[in-house]
Amino acid sequence: MDMTVLKAENITKSYDNVSVVEDISIELKKGEIVSLLGVSGVGKTTLFNILSGLLAPDEGKVFLKCEDITGKPGSVSYMLQKDLLLPHKKIIDNVSLPCVIQGMKKSEAREKVKPLFKEFGLEGCEYKYPCQLSGGMRQRAAFFRTYMSSNGVSLLDEPFSALDTLTKSAMHRWYLDMMKKIDMSTIFITHDIDEAIYLSDRIYVLSGKPGVIRDEICIKQHKPRDEEFAFSFEYMEYKKRILKAL
Repeated sequence: MDMTVLKAENITKSYDNVSVVEDISIELKKGEIVSLLGVSGVGKTTLFNILSGLLAPDEGKVFLKCEDITGKPGSVSYMLQKDLLLPHKKIIDNVSLPCVIQGMKKSEAREKVKPLFKEFGLEGCEYKYPCQLSGGMRQRAAFFRTYMSSNGVSLLDEPFSALDTLTKSAMHRWYLDMMKKIDMSTIFITHDIDEAIYLSDRIYVLSGKPGVIRDEICIKQHKPRDEEFAFSFEYMEYKKRILKAL
């Protein structure tokens, strides 16, 4: 049985006759966390815009569970680097916004999301405004909103980069737990090698100009990975392989 939920085949994109990404093929299987790792300017965000349907490739196709979604926005949820919560709306209205956009009444949308606040660690924050939440809590709310607009597949663009080290570490653990609970399959962009190794089932390493896939690395250790993993021989071998590909 094919467990692939999102697939990009032979994606190529240029701007002003300058090739940004070339012949990229990647896939995401159900329940996986896959990272897209590379330095700035290698075409990661361009590829994400193509995967989300916001941008059409010059060549190649994108499929969501066998359906061709190339150049069709709205099929896959996409969370940007900043939380982009609307400051004038309460958290309950921020996270239920996708439901309202889809035509649901505000009162119905609120009732739909209320039972999920506990799951997302936001119980008691329903009627607060974004400015009243910490950075980590705001990011949880952003994940919540992304989940409400998803079909079980999400694209996350450096979701933890704005957080301090301690908050980021706590969010990593929470994120792994939540992705399992809500059965979400995720591709995320990161510049952070340690983050990619800790969170991912697989890592695609992009490098070059135009950006191409230099390596695909399967992280074999089961999640969640304990703190000792970061000091293991296997961890260092993964890191050396990534650095070589970059």
